[in-house]
Amino acid sequence: MAVRLPRPRRFDVYVALGGLLGGLLLWGVGLATRPHTEPYVFLPGRWPVPLPLLVMAGCELLRRTAPRAALLTGTAAIIGDTVTQGNLVTVLMYTDLMYAAVLYGPPASAHRIPRITGLLSLAGAVVPFALWREPEALLIGLVTGLVTFGPASTGLIVRNHREAAEAARLRAEQTALLAEMDRTQAVTAERARMARELHDMVANHLSAIAIHSTAALSLQDAKTSQEALTVIRENSVAGLAEMRRLIGILRDSSGDVEPVAAPTLDGLGALVENARTNGLHITLDAAAHGTVPAPVELAAYRIVQESLTNALKHAGPGRVAVALARQDGALTVSVTSPYGDRDQPSAPGSGAGLIGMRERAALLDGTFEAGPEDSPDGKVWAVRAALPVHDTAEGDTA
Repeated sequence: MAVRLPRPRRFDVYVALGGLLGGLLLWGVGLATRPHTEPYVFLPGRWPVPLPLLVMAGCELLRRTAPRAALLTGTAAIIGDTVTQGNLVTVLMYTDLMYAAVLYGPPASAHRIPRITGLLSLAGAVVPFALWREPEALLIGLVTGLVTFGPASTGLIVRNHREAAEAARLRAEQTALLAEMDRTQAVTAERARMARELHDMVANHLSAIAIHSTAALSLQDAKTSQEALTVIRENSVAGLAEMRRLIGILRDSSGDVEPVAAPTLDGLGALVENARTNGLHITLDAAAHGTVPAPVELAAYRIVQESLTNALKHAGPGRVAVALARQDGALTVSVTSPYGDRDQPSAPGSGAGLIGMRERAALLDGTFEAGPEDSPDGKVWAVRAALPVHDTAEGDTA
């Protein structure tokens, strides 16, 4: 099976071609790094010089695609160059291979190569000086450091700067992503809040309008029609007032507090009277709820309001019971209505009311249940919620 070599980068091709042509030019004019008369030039003459040059130029093609293989092959070529008269371009290309191996190689090689070349440079200075006792022997270590340790250290510095820049870019992207997620969650929460307020404010009045208008249209009685129109007008005016309050909420710049006109549990009496006007038979027991924080008070009011709206739309004939009490550090809300077929006009429901009541309880870490139950008076539809009342919040509102 043939091994496919990675395709070299265009810049690497230019580097290899330029190095090869430059080295051949120096070789052609007879410029070498060492005279052939030196005793350690084992291959004198001009023709052995181009061989390491050709190998080094080939290694330059792999400086980024296979940096470790290029460095190992280039090391063999530079050793071969030292036993000839030598070529300056061959040495320069080897320094580039050392730099590229640290910059583009694996992280382990990037940290290992500078340490190895540093030790080699130190050994190249200490060992010859210990053997020959000549100050000029220290130049061997200096040259070795310039050719190996210098490029490797430069590559490591550049690599560290690139990794730091990449890490900063990733952190910036993560920060932007988190900010976008926070913005999306805030928009979603605000839309859910608006949906709950709009539904709770308007649904009760529109349901009453729909039921009474249906009754007025189905009965050919002037007195009944007059009473239905009166109820319709009252609910229309109340619905407009609630819509004005919703506009006030939307114009609240802070977005985390309710306007002053937010309904309280003191308004349950008026709410029940309005439901009675719409035709419900209701009993209210709210004397034992005490003082509660404003968010809990608003949530309890809205749960009662929506429960009465559902009773107006779906409940059978009979009594609707509303009860609020303080139990075990929580405000409990209970609304029961007859469950069964009704002989009056009804209004369609979408289930958004139950969702809104459950969301209100969940926002306060409370519990919410709704469904049919058996009671001594027969089957009823029961809505029950428990809204925690924290001591700190209670103390603040007292």
